[in-house]
Amino acid sequence: MSTSLTLHHGDLRCELKPELGGCIAGLWLGDVPVLRSTPAADLHSVRQSASYPLVPFSNRIGNATLQWQGTDHPLIKNWAPDAHSIHGVGWERAWGVLDATDTFALLSYEHKADPAWPFDFDASQAFKLDTDALEMSLSITNQSAVSAPVGLGWHPYFVKRANSRLVFAATGRWDMGADKLPTHRGPSTGVDADASTLEVDHCFDGWNGAARLFDDVLRTTITSSLSRLVVYTTPARDTVAVEPVSHVNNAMNMVAQTGVSAEELGVCILQPGQTFSCDMRITVERVQ
Repeated sequence: MSTSLTLHHGDLRCELKPELGGCIAGLWLGDVPVLRSTPAADLHSVRQSASYPLVPFSNRIGNATLQWQGTDHPLIKNWAPDAHSIHGVGWERAWGVLDATDTFALLSYEHKADPAWPFDFDASQAFKLDTDALEMSLSITNQSAVSAPVGLGWHPYFVKRANSRLVFAATGRWDMGADKLPTHRGPSTGVDADASTLEVDHCFDGWNGAARLFDDVLRTTITSSLSRLVVYTTPARDTVAVEPVSHVNNAMNMVAQTGVSAEELGVCILQPGQTFSCDMRITVERVQ
């Protein structure tokens, strides 16, 4: 059975589709889409959604094989023709609804080890709508009998209108090779650019937890407790993905391949029963 939830507070409206990867179908201020938005009843692919959760990892795990503590765990290649495993499993699975009101929703997902991810976990998402903001939290609890690597984040697609400008500060940027995996980190001050001409597909670290996207219609601010930001857009795209994440792309494998510590790359190692949580807020206002 198809289910959807609509949250509304003043002029701000958010539609969720729990069965479709626990995704946000759309976020609007009045009739103006803040994110790439489709009415939940008309959304049939999470790849076309406004935003989806990244759990239990962000971006790619190289060649769809998790290298962890001396063991290779083959994963599913889930972004054809990409050779890697991408964005975790939460965005591909149905989430249950634990609670819902006009302004709040709590979703849950229980994962049992399978070919897509070899560790048991529980995850939850909370959405709270205020007059000018959507607040989100995301949590994961390790339900395995052994320690497990985890990462969290969100993948929102913001509408790129005429004269859109993206601004945020960072201290470093991970450049990617032709295989879409990170090659090296270099210094970066972040981005302050016209989004219409921006071509970027990188993970920035040392992010101060705030980013602004503004145009002739809306001023949008993204804030998060996370310290890394993946940004993806090209001049041909009508959206810009601004993704708060906990770890560097392919970080779990880089721990094994480079000897760089999990902590430095942002990988959280949860012992059995431990929980990791993060939050994000999208604040939006009309340009007067």
